[in-house]
Amino acid sequence: MSRISTIDQLFAHRPVSRRGLVRCGLAGAGVLGASALAGCSDGTSSSTASSGGSAATGASELKKITFALDWTPNTNHTGVYVAAARGYYEEAGLEVEIVQAPENGADALVATGEAQFGVSFQDTMASYVSSEDSRLPVSAIAAIIQHNTSGIISRAEKGITHPAAMMDHTYATWEGPIEQGVIKHCVEADGGDFSRVQMIPSTVTDEVTALQTDQVDTIWIYWAWAGVKCQLAGLDTNYFAFADIDSVFDFYTPVIIANDDLIADDPDTVQAFLDATRRGYEDCIADPDAAADVLLEASPELDEELVRASQEYLADQYQADADAWGVIDQGRWDAFFGWVGDQGFAPEIEPGAGLDLQFI
Repeated sequence: MSRISTIDQLFAHRPVSRRGLVRCGLAGAGVLGASALAGCSDGTSSSTASSGGSAATGASELKKITFALDWTPNTNHTGVYVAAARGYYEEAGLEVEIVQAPENGADALVATGEAQFGVSFQDTMASYVSSEDSRLPVSAIAAIIQHNTSGIISRAEKGITHPAAMMDHTYATWEGPIEQGVIKHCVEADGGDFSRVQMIPSTVTDEVTALQTDQVDTIWIYWAWAGVKCQLAGLDTNYFAFADIDSVFDFYTPVIIANDDLIADDPDTVQAFLDATRRGYEDCIADPDAAADVLLEASPELDEELVRASQEYLADQYQADADAWGVIDQGRWDAFFGWVGDQGFAPEIEPGAGLDLQFI
């Protein structure tokens, strides 16, 4: 397999996308300043900064690791911040720097080895696990959230209570083939005519404002952020989740990815990182309010009410019905990639492609 050695080479193979912004549900948060990364974007170690410098003792013994966010900090990432703030990474012998990825997302940094770990999404990964020519050297090693919590939101007065009702209404699309394929499948399975859904390029920067001002009728959101935000704003909405419509859409989003060379050459480091990260997410599940405190300290520009409400919601979603945080069911993983291949959005994807289950 040929390796892509630089970010520029990677981008030459893959177009830039607004996907990271939309997928995180952070359109309304804006692009945060460097201080939002709690000292991470300027090269300061997250574990060192968060522990008041306690990592200075024996710091030379810590293995330096870079973790790339998919976009700006949000409640998908809280477990990583908690693991850093409470010294779990240091206990595992790691010094973890948390960085903000470019617009393409963390995949680029992890593929080139500029970050060892990062955040991605199974549907994003479909574009580069389907063939040897396009294969990037990254694998999903843990699920951040156990089930797909995304779906379509609209103002209640529009009456869009099910997919077919999207007909003759506008939908803000980021023009991805898989994205539009999901919408098409849901509308047609509900007896609707997909050609009557009015697709408009997404310019949404805030879901609440976009719905209130009729910029668009329907938006693909992640409930943990944008859905909660609409609730807090008192917006009366309808919402249907993709996973409730067809189980094939209960794919893994988001996931933690790791560089394949690191997995092959230093699996102990991968295990140490993931064990410490799991402790962070377990703390989020046990005490979401305290976890919110950690994220807010790291990213004070975030809206406190939204962070706390989102954290409370995700406390039940990180692990949900799985035996442990991070578990990925290969059957569900393969089912979604099978659908992607069947629809012609990618060449046939081999079972287990882009997945490494040995660390959970």
